[in-house]
Amino acid sequence: MIESSVSVWTRSWIVLFFGGFLTAASPAAFAADCPGHPDALGTSRTLVVDPRAHPRIGTMQYRETLPLKDHEVVLTFDDGPLPKYSNQVLQILADECIKATFFIIGNQAKANPEGVRKLVAAGHTVGTHSLSHPLTFEKMPIEKAEAEINGGIEWTSAAMTDPSALAPFFRIPGLLRAEGVENYLISRGIQVWSADFPADDWRHVSSDRVYQLAIQRLEAKGKGILLLHDIQARTVAALPKIIRDLKARGYRIVHVVPATADRPATPTEPVEWLLHPPSETAPIARWPSVPNFVFTQTMTLPAPGLADLNAMPSDQSPLPRRTKALANVAATLPVPERELFAIPEGSIEVLLSTTLSRRAAMRMAAADLSSAARANGRGYKGKAAASSHNRQTAHAAPAAKRAPQAKGTAPRPTRLASLKKRPQ
Repeated sequence: MIESSVSVWTRSWIVLFFGGFLTAASPAAFAADCPGHPDALGTSRTLVVDPRAHPRIGTMQYRETLPLKDHEVVLTFDDGPLPKYSNQVLQILADECIKATFFIIGNQAKANPEGVRKLVAAGHTVGTHSLSHPLTFEKMPIEKAEAEINGGIEWTSAAMTDPSALAPFFRIPGLLRAEGVENYLISRGIQVWSADFPADDWRHVSSDRVYQLAIQRLEAKGKGILLLHDIQARTVAALPKIIRDLKARGYRIVHVVPATADRPATPTEPVEWLLHPPSETAPIARWPSVPNFVFTQTMTLPAPGLADLNAMPSDQSPLPRRTKALANVAATLPVPERELFAIPEGSIEVLLSTTLSRRAAMRMAAADLSSAARANGRGYKGKAAASSHNRQTAHAAPAAKRAPQAKGTAPRPTRLASLKKRPQ
């Protein structure tokens, strides 16, 4: 059972001398004794979390992660148990006295219940990973998602001698999160686990590549939740090298268990649940967002009256007299008569409204201009008017055909300019 794994023998703790007083470090900060393996990495401490207080963890998808200190790591394994590889992973962890968290598939627990019991007996935390590991959680109906979640819980708890040992931890297959799925899990008090970095051991890569990715990504973040799979041969081959490097680089393993009535959550501050809490020495590059104000009611205010302006009814209006007089005049203007908008038939305006009549209108205008010039006795203006009439007529009727030449009349030759140079 998980409860039995929390009570462990602690190593002799270091006594620090400061200012003439002896102060003892917390026993939870040191790894448990590992008989037969004095150089084992061990488990540095046990972290007790309340799923309802922090329902979503893992910075690959969420804002919060586990409240780990620098160089602390939580190992997690998905998709088991598969005896061929899960038993080897279990032995590697036992040799190093490391406690991890396993997310079980319901069908795997149904097929290998003994593998689930081994995990519990070794003191590891056991959560669930759905019934059949479908990679469609982000789009499946919520009813189907609930059946997958409940089926995984049912078969995993059924495999245990004590079903209460099942932790209320759940990891969505493929990390394909959906809001409806998360809301359902949270309503049941189940904590949704993502991760802080994976090692890509589900891909077709070598065990060396799995080891490299695990260390590189851990070094980039400095701490966090590592996502692995205990059903892969490459993971079995890479795990000893990962543990060896964690030991060499000064990393420590943290075991996570859920809070119960008899086991309260580890005291933490909200800022500790952030992977990289903000520092007062580091400037913030983004401006705070404008808050959204919520108004209790919406109402329309009345227009101010004379009483609001401290004026008596007998006082004059605040508007100037001239403005008021103009407003009264504008209000009493008569409506224009209908005849003002009537256009007589045959006028130039009517003729200009159609394409065929524009030509006639142009001729009428030119004739009026010519007769007016003759009446004034100005010959040169008459010539100019006649010339203008000819131009306008030619412009108004561009499609008119020219008169055919008379028969027997020789056409006038067209003289072309020569391009040849004249002799000098």
